[in-house]
Amino acid sequence: MSIILGIETSCDECSASVLMHEGGSFSPISISTFSQIELHQPYGGVVPEVASRNHLEQIDPVIWDALQKAKIEIEDVDAISVTNRPGLIGALLVGVTAAKALAYVTRKPLVPVHHLEGHLMSAFLKSPKTGVPKIEFPAVFLLASGGHTNLHCIERPPESWPATLLRDSLAGSSMDDAAGEAFDKSAKILGFPYPGGKWIDEEAQKGGSPTAFDLPRGLKQKDSLEFSFSGLKTAVALLAQRLGKEGVLEDALPDVCASVQEAIIDPLVRKTLVLQKMKNAKSVVVVGGVAANSRLRARFLSESPVPVVYPDLQYCTDNAAMIAAAGAVRFAQGYGLPASDFLKLNAFAIAEH
Repeated sequence: MSIILGIETSCDECSASVLMHEGGSFSPISISTFSQIELHQPYGGVVPEVASRNHLEQIDPVIWDALQKAKIEIEDVDAISVTNRPGLIGALLVGVTAAKALAYVTRKPLVPVHHLEGHLMSAFLKSPKTGVPKIEFPAVFLLASGGHTNLHCIERPPESWPATLLRDSLAGSSMDDAAGEAFDKSAKILGFPYPGGKWIDEEAQKGGSPTAFDLPRGLKQKDSLEFSFSGLKTAVALLAQRLGKEGVLEDALPDVCASVQEAIIDPLVRKTLVLQKMKNAKSVVVVGGVAANSRLRARFLSESPVPVVYPDLQYCTDNAAMIAAAGAVRFAQGYGLPASDFLKLNAFAIAEH
């Protein structure tokens, strides 16, 4: 058994979590997160400088709050894990610096974590409602967030994941915008606040028809596992402009949002199930912020021939519990940095899988 402190500051969530790892179980004991949504809403998106400065203000209180909720001292943890790639470089450096300082003072092992590996691990976090997730392998993972849209085919449980997992398992990705980015940009065009995915989902549920407007799907080739959402925002802008001139945009918003949502969700579901069939996967796992979308869940529920697993909603968006889980795996595999390398750990805005 090991107790891991996880730290996540890759974008606009300042988060810390204490997690217990025992056997194949990853159990969050506590989580403390400060969301910057209200800070960035006036700008319609994340402002890197604002994000970084707020992380500086929140990082210490968030870490100590997580420790207090877990009813432990920093000396009680076995290792400290921290996101060091990819993300906003200023934001990442805040978390990395805090983790390095804690590790240096306490002489606890320090484990750098790839943010996307953290998202993959979010599906394995023990849920207070449903317990330990049951994922059969091989499994297809759809990772859909504000910054990334990837398809991975993973053959084995996390304890057997190689250091090159993200590169080795990658089967497809977005060639331009991410799915979450497509939601946010479309929502901004339609006048909704940041982040936009939630508002489009809610508006679509007001009786909107997903077939009301014919919006483009990129890379529609039958066996393509790549995604493209860059043309969608142009189509949404032209549609909103036309409906605005006709004076019917407000009344048509449920239909517009349902159609936009379908244009994003449709390739996600379709291509995931193409890969599932190609690999004869026994499970489909959906992670990342877009995994919270109600239409995505409904489509997979009705169309997937195999069980579909999601993280709890609180673990879909950026959080430190998933970073602690990824750190727990790598710590168990011996990837913790020695004390002599603590201060050498750096952050990287863009990193190869």
